Amino acid sequence: MEEYSTFGRHVAMDAWGVDFGLLNDATTLEKHMKDAAEKSGATVLSSQAKVFDPQGATVLVLLSESHISIHTYPEKGFAALDCYTCGYDVDPMVAIQYMLTVLKPTQAFEKVMRRGDGPIEVVKPVSPVKKRLVHQ
Repeated sequence: MEEYSTFGRHVAMDAWGVDFGLLNDATTLEKHMKDAAEKSGATVLSSQAKVFDPQGATVLVLLSESHISIHTYPEKGFAALDCYTCGYDVDPMVAIQYMLTVLKPTQAFEKVMRRGDGPIEVVKPVSPVKKRLVHQ
């Protein structure tokens, strides 16, 4: 396992080319976000979902280990995902990768950061996710 701070790991992912209907369905996104959290080993404490007018959704899942969230822009086919977890037992990348299998973007870009060790350190810079990871 890559060395990380005791305070946590933070993964930010931008996903493009995602289906409008999925990005506008807060109920389905909330279910998948909870599944993603559980697959990563996290403990779900609560969740909230909001649909915006005329479109878009935000889902926030509060974890014992921190949080996972998604903010969507269906008209652009775009979703911004974010997962921050404390300690070593939960891997936020597992949650983000699960959401990629759900969203099936045509492009995705990630940033993996180490938190709590002074300045935020990017341990994996923004790069396109390989096509094999993005299910089409």
